[in-house]
This record gives sequence, C-alpha cells and structure tokens, in this order.
Amino acid sequence: MSSPLLNLVGQQELSPALSGRAGTNRAPVGVARQIAADNDVAAMGLWLAEYHDSPHTFRSYRKEAERLLLWSVQVRGKPVSSLTREDVIAYETFLADPPAAWCDAGLGRRGEHRRLFAGPLGERSRRQALGILAGLFNYLVRAGYLAGSPFVLQRRRARRGSRRTMERYLDRALWDDVLQALDDWPRASERECQRYERARWVLRFLYESALRVSEAAASCENDFQRVRGRWWLRTVGKGGVEGQIPLSDELMEDFARYRRFYALAPLPAESGRMPAILGIAGRSSSLTPTTIYQIVKDTFRRIADALESQDSGKASRVRRASTHWLRHTAATHQAEAGTPVHHIQQNLRHSSIGTTSIYLHAEEDARHASTTQPRPVRSVPC
Repeated sequence: MSSPLLNLVGQQELSPALSGRAGTNRAPVGVARQIAADNDVAAMGLWLAEYHDSPHTFRSYRKEAERLLLWSVQVRGKPVSSLTREDVIAYETFLADPPAAWCDAGLGRRGEHRRLFAGPLGERSRRQALGILAGLFNYLVRAGYLAGSPFVLQRRRARRGSRRTMERYLDRALWDDVLQALDDWPRASERECQRYERARWVLRFLYESALRVSEAAASCENDFQRVRGRWWLRTVGKGGVEGQIPLSDELMEDFARYRRFYALAPLPAESGRMPAILGIAGRSSSLTPTTIYQIVKDTFRRIADALESQDSGKASRVRRASTHWLRHTAATHQAEAGTPVHHIQQNLRHSSIGTTSIYLHAEEDARHASTTQPRPVRSVPC
C-alpha cells in the first residue's frame, strides 16, 4: 500500500536512522503486531488510510502528521518512533512559534514543497493538533508498532467553567445586516450576477441547513427529498452518521431561484447528481470544501468592508466569520426561536445533548437582566 505521506516525505529520502525501523520506542519483539508496516511513514500512512472515507478529516489529520514527521526528522534529528515526552513538549512550543521558513507565504498550499503553517498556532489550535497526534500514537500502540505513547503523560488542563457557551456566531440583527449588505452587491455584469447568486445561495444554504462545509460540498440534488409534502436533506456526517435535515419552503424557493439562474429545473431531480453548490459559471463539477470555505470567507470580507464605515465593531465580527460560524449561527437562532433542544441536537447530529446546550444563551441573558436591572432606591430616614 502506498503511503499518503509519500508525496511530502518519501521513504527514499529518510536514512535508516530516521526511518523508524530501529526507533527507540518501537514495540519489543514478541508483541503481537496488527499491522505489517515496518517504518514510520508506512505506519502513519496506514493510520491515515483509516479516514479515507472522510475527506475533510483525512486532510486535517494528514496535515498534522506531516508537520510532526518533518519536525521530528529535520529539527529533532530522530524518527517519530523515537520521540519522547520531552520532544512532545518541545513540539508544542514549536507550534506556538514556527520559524519563518515553515510559514513562507511564497509557497503554494498544495504540492511537495507546500507551506505547512500560515503562522503561529493559537492555544486552541495547538490543543487540537496535539489531540490528533495523541490519537495517532494510541493507534500505533494498539497496533503493536510502538511500545508506548509520550502523549499519555500530558497534563489534563482544567476546563474553564463547568459549561461553555458558543460565541462564534452572528446575532439575529447582525445576520440581517449581512443579508442586506449582500443584496447591495453590484450586478451590472454577468460575472457580478454569478458571484452574487452563488454567494446568496451558499450563505442561505449553510445557514438554514447548519451543515458542515464538507457535508455541503458533498450534497447533490438527489439528497433533497420530499416526504409528506415537506422537504428534507439527507446527509452523511462525521463518522459516517446519517442525518435528515428539515428544510423550509423559503430555502427551497431560494434553491429554485439559484437553479433557474443557471437554466436548471427549479426542483431537484430525485435521481439527479447535480451538486447543490455549482461552480461560478454553473459547472456541474463539485466544489471542494476548501473552495466553499474560501467563497464564504471572501463574501464575509466584502460585507465587512461595506459595514466598516457604519460600525467597525460589526465589521470586525463579520470579518472573523467562517463556514462554521454559519452552523453556530443557525443553532443559536433555532434555540432563540424556541426550537426544542433535542430537535436542535438532531439537526446538528450531535451525539450528546450537552454539546448542543452551548447554543442556549437565553438562560444567561435572563440571569444577566435579573442581576443588573435597576432597583428602587430606598429612602433612609434622617
């Protein structure tokens, strides 16, 4: 099996000392092996292959594996299978301040010599990276490839507060401002009309469906199903979990408008394979999650520029927004509209209702109001 990592670091480029064949953390002889891989690139590639059916997860995990592999052999001068707890601590420091050569903006985002960092990783991104790598090492230990994982010694950081709330969303008033600013886009040329219609549909589709960007990219017209007069969207999310997303008549009217613009039938065909989100000129090939993400970011950037002169605070918040903000915004607005929390859980396909509860802001707002409301001043007799 060819390794997904070979396009960046080939086995032929690694000396025997760096290949991991004799790594100091390799499982001793006699331990039952579940995989045949006998070097780090092949073993890490096999772990990645487990996620071949989830493109978004695959790309994210491959990025973290490649970063660690290059850092291990180029910076620490040792194979991944020789990394210790001290190395993991040093790697976390490296992620917080990678050298300029690793963040060269002149390098492409793809290919053998691509840029691996856009810049230093924040605390949350570092935690995510280390969590992914901990999963990699646990897999290799269970496979009988490694003797142990240096990540198991990681200190468990206390959670800040017993209950989180989601703040990466646009409140209802700001969302209305976003839609209004989008409707003010110029539409004098065919190209401007194409950009407007696509941005208009993408924002509404991601907001109403609360899909992850990878799910939206995979959606085709035969995923839209009408049952007892109501529209639903079938999707397959994380871990292959299937879901049925309720769609409003208003969104289907927006979909019909979008399809008419490209001279398609207003209603999706039951057996049709046309993507839900088309290319700029109506091409039928599917867009990648990265492309859709960039469309959304560019749309929010243009809207933020338009809002800047009116309210710099609003503009700053819109400029930070992304595809996942639309998912959070949808869930928050559903909660504020009184949608039962278990329905929101089903719409977002959360395994735990505790995850869904981070979108319930009404309780905090009520507590704030009751605490800070003006109280009558009692007169004190002289």
